[in-house]
Amino acid sequence: MNYRLLIINMGSTSTKVGVYLDAAAVWTHTVTHPREEIAGCLHFMDQYDLRLQAILKLLRDKKERLEEFCAVVSRGGTIQPVRGGTYAITPHMLSDSQCGRYGDHPCNIGGQIAYDLAQEYKIPALTVDPPVCNEMCEEAVYSGLPEIKRIASFQALNHRATARRYCQDHHVSYSDVNLIVAHMGGGITVAAHQKGQITDVNNGLAGDGPFALERSGDVPVGELIKLCYSGTYELDEMLRRVNGRGGMAAYLGTVDGREVQRRISSGDSAALSVTKAMAYQVSKEIGGIAAAMCGHVDAIVLTAGLAYWDFFVSLIKEHVSFLAPVAIYPGENELESLALGALRVLRQEEDIQDYDEQTI
Repeated sequence: MNYRLLIINMGSTSTKVGVYLDAAAVWTHTVTHPREEIAGCLHFMDQYDLRLQAILKLLRDKKERLEEFCAVVSRGGTIQPVRGGTYAITPHMLSDSQCGRYGDHPCNIGGQIAYDLAQEYKIPALTVDPPVCNEMCEEAVYSGLPEIKRIASFQALNHRATARRYCQDHHVSYSDVNLIVAHMGGGITVAAHQKGQITDVNNGLAGDGPFALERSGDVPVGELIKLCYSGTYELDEMLRRVNGRGGMAAYLGTVDGREVQRRISSGDSAALSVTKAMAYQVSKEIGGIAAAMCGHVDAIVLTAGLAYWDFFVSLIKEHVSFLAPVAIYPGENELESLALGALRVLRQEEDIQDYDEQTI
């Protein structure tokens, strides 16, 4: 039997859509949403109708019929920490993703859209390797305050897909090597991949680690507390300030690396300074992960959208090349990874995971 799959992946300012026939992409397309179009949405779920209509229009333009799909597969949302695998999207999962307790991210929109379309057309709604895959070592969980536990909230899907791709290209087993993978996009996360387990990673969603295109990263805690109580921002506004309106967007008013490079090339000293600072912080995070791995690092792998930016990558390589060879895998393989994860379950090669049972 052949399986026709609808794959959706929500980014901060993009909606990626793909149609797969088994493991082969029939077509993929990225809808870019202008920042002014989504600027008025305080919560990501406020973008639901905008994103849904973009998907439906694209499917109509491609002459796709929703009743011909065997499953709808979305990138996972901000839910309770779980083990890796392929999960059915359920009302409980959607409730957890949208309650705000585990963070706020556009991927939550994708889960709701996948579930709603699947309900209408009586097919499964699935997600693969949600961003809260929890394999962190005990030491990495401590935050410094007993009331707060560090959790893994990161681009787990692309981390694993890129790590496996590196291993395939270098004829090694993922379970035999130690890699540092840095996903560099709207958010930046740097993870220790030790013998097939992701044992430490910064929480890129909640403001942990390097600042990124639109996330604040680590901020001096005392000053952050003062800002929260300054009367300038409400709670929801403050959460969006650090996740969605922070980082390079706050400094330069753009999240387009090409635009920043143009500014640098034209002599914009502010653009150069912010870019160097972001690369510096990524490099420092890589160095910290290398120390946590006792220096046993086979390779450093840079991936996602910012890995296309040669100048930015060169700044990082200047800092970290002494640690291990640096491999560059621009972009992400998330649509393919979502398709393959769903296919394994549909073919009964792998058991589907139960969210209620697997939350840990």
